[in-house]
Amino acid sequence: MNLENFKYRSNTEYINHKKLLAKLKRIKSKILDQSFSDAHEEKFKKMDCLECANCCKTTSPIFIQTDIDRLAKVFAMKNSEFVKQYLHRDADGDFVLNSSPCPFLNDDNTCLVYEERPKACKEYPHTNRKNMHGILNLTLQNTLVCPAVFEIFQDFEKDFRK
Repeated sequence: MNLENFKYRSNTEYINHKKLLAKLKRIKSKILDQSFSDAHEEKFKKMDCLECANCCKTTSPIFIQTDIDRLAKVFAMKNSEFVKQYLHRDADGDFVLNSSPCPFLNDDNTCLVYEERPKACKEYPHTNRKNMHGILNLTLQNTLVCPAVFEIFQDFEKDFRK
């Protein structure tokens, strides 16, 4: 995975993807959800996240309380110690990582806490879920982070040209 090439392409296509977003917002919810779900399944048959891990290298998940509880236990720490060492509150008041890349990302792109990883990591890139209308703006931002989401938008663009 050439992340430099991906970064260039995703930034170059961002304007087009933003225009596409307006069209996606007009699609009925059930159809949009199914379209994303189908595209997600297709892309992740071909893509191996371990070859990329750009999400882990550049973006923090939001840590909910159950994530903090679970991970503090993994490291035999008090919740407050875990928060102090790894997290801070962002502008929205959510707990996020202090730094990038993720401190739990191993050199081979595996995750030190994979079995206990945060809910946001388990669900990323959020393209295989219900109510895609509710997260279309986030999904647009994820075209800059995740090559699979970028490719989904590229495919949708082609579909809209037909």
